[in-house]
Amino acid sequence: MDPTLAQLRRQFPMVSDLERRARWRMPRFAFEFLQGGAGDETGMPRNRAALQSVQVVPRYGVSVGAASAETELFGHRYAAPIGIAPIGFDGIMWPGATRLFAQAAQARNIPYMVGTLATETIETVCALAPDVTWFQLYPLAADDHRVTFDLAARADAAGAKVLAATLDVPARTKRPRDMRNGFGMPFRLTAGMLWQAGIAWPWALAIAKRGIPTFANIERYSGPGRDVSARYVGQHVGGGFDWEVLARLRDRWKGPMMVKGVMHPEDAEKAVSLGIDGVVVSNHGGRQFDAAPASVDMLPAIAAAVGSRATVMLDSGVTAGVDVLRAMALGANGVLAGRAFMLGLGGIGDLGAQHMAGALIGELTLAMAQSGVTTTDQIATLATHHPGAWRFDA
Repeated sequence: MDPTLAQLRRQFPMVSDLERRARWRMPRFAFEFLQGGAGDETGMPRNRAALQSVQVVPRYGVSVGAASAETELFGHRYAAPIGIAPIGFDGIMWPGATRLFAQAAQARNIPYMVGTLATETIETVCALAPDVTWFQLYPLAADDHRVTFDLAARADAAGAKVLAATLDVPARTKRPRDMRNGFGMPFRLTAGMLWQAGIAWPWALAIAKRGIPTFANIERYSGPGRDVSARYVGQHVGGGFDWEVLARLRDRWKGPMMVKGVMHPEDAEKAVSLGIDGVVVSNHGGRQFDAAPASVDMLPAIAAAVGSRATVMLDSGVTAGVDVLRAMALGANGVLAGRAFMLGLGGIGDLGAQHMAGALIGELTLAMAQSGVTTTDQIATLATHHPGAWRFDA
């Protein structure tokens, strides 16, 4: 292991350690944009509490010295079933975040699901991470989804391995922290924000080096410039995909395709009926609809409905390797984590994403050994107690 990363592992063993450090290294408006949820912000703690309530029964008397987190997703052998989730406007939380995520994912051989609203283009990300890039697509409905389909075509041409269409943002939500901080689109540094940035000098140095980010994927359609692309996003990006457009997208995209934001087994069934290869069980990290159940509480019913025919992944609330074990014991094939990786950048800087990837992979391998399994496909055989699981009995 790189000695610097080994030192970071000892210094920041938990995401909570990174969170405490990121609080002063990031300006308040950026930190609260990352940490804030919708409405009364009950969704985010609900995700964590639900994951922590899942108990896994360990099996003993097994030689676990050769436990490996390697897994196969969509025909590629990854180092672990852990992907970096898409984070919109990631570069405002830590300058250069999109590139750093891509480089970390390629180096660690884990998926990176880069988003439409990332701050580097899909072409740049695929060049940096040619083996592991997945693309999360938002709908842009104008002109019969001309831009939507063009973004998908660009992702295909650039070499993205998987396309994930987003379902769980049917309308813009109310995020009180952003409203109080004056954080909106187009993004402008107010006097108060400049004061916050000056105090958070590591972020200020990074922004001075890399500049205030733009919605890089959008500039081809909006024209160049931060304000121009932000206005275009405000006018055209929004609303989840409907099934008719998803069917058209499925016809155009020839590789593996997922839908992100499934919370009901009937929606998962509908997606699979359209020929979609996978679903991401997600409540958008608790940032979209405060009344939504915890993602993990919906996972078993969705895995039971479509798990034999589709790849099932869990997103929302994953902050430790043992959470990956919990999700896979309940039927997931893998997980996505976003906030943990961003807190890595905020807490450490440019090495933060690599640190987080190594920490999660190491923790998963340890959790596997502790529970008596040596391969990821054995995790589903473990007995669990899941008090919050929803059931949709006929």
